Amino acid sequence: MLVRDIMRSPAVAISADTMLQDAYRTMQERGIRHLPVVEGEKLVGVITDRDLRLATSALAPSPFPPGSRVSEVMTREPLTAEASDPVEDAARTMRERKIGCLPILDDGRVIGIVTGLDLLDALIRMTGVDKPSGRLEVRLPDHPGELARLTGFLSHRDLNVHSILTYPDGPDSVRTVLRIGSMEIRLLAEELRRAGFDVLWPPEKPCPR
Repeated sequence: MLVRDIMRSPAVAISADTMLQDAYRTMQERGIRHLPVVEGEKLVGVITDRDLRLATSALAPSPFPPGSRVSEVMTREPLTAEASDPVEDAARTMRERKIGCLPILDDGRVIGIVTGLDLLDALIRMTGVDKPSGRLEVRLPDHPGELARLTGFLSHRDLNVHSILTYPDGPDSVRTVLRIGSMEIRLLAEELRRAGFDVLWPPEKPCPR
């Protein structure tokens, strides 16, 4: 999945001489929290609802009046991304730099914006949670062929795999999370355990006393 698949386009943008009260009104009317700031077609900054609250708060050392210009409080030279960037690269940038959005540029022009909510939507799509499915989580040895062994087991049962995500689980194993096109996940988990797989989800039913 690429940034172009999740970005909001066209992005709502404002000019640097917009008054703070007008920027806030635009956010409220559009239901957004981030605004690229442009001069002509050139990106010159970003302003967020948090910037507006902090700038105009009575608790600020020198609060700005609502009639102040966006250029006085915006973040200059903001980080950006391109539409062809992988979604995970955008997510890493936003997490590492602790920012809530990335304006998307094409030849210097703002063509869209990606926010934290857009990344959550991407996670839902990439994991297949938006489709009727069951969740399966298996710990596999971190060796070549183990994932193929698991997917081969599923394919022999004519089960459709909507998504597969893996992540490290210690030095010698990986956790594999799958969304399966079946609601009979507990029965499938029992079959996998009998075949020697270490199934973490769904948990094994407790033995009756």
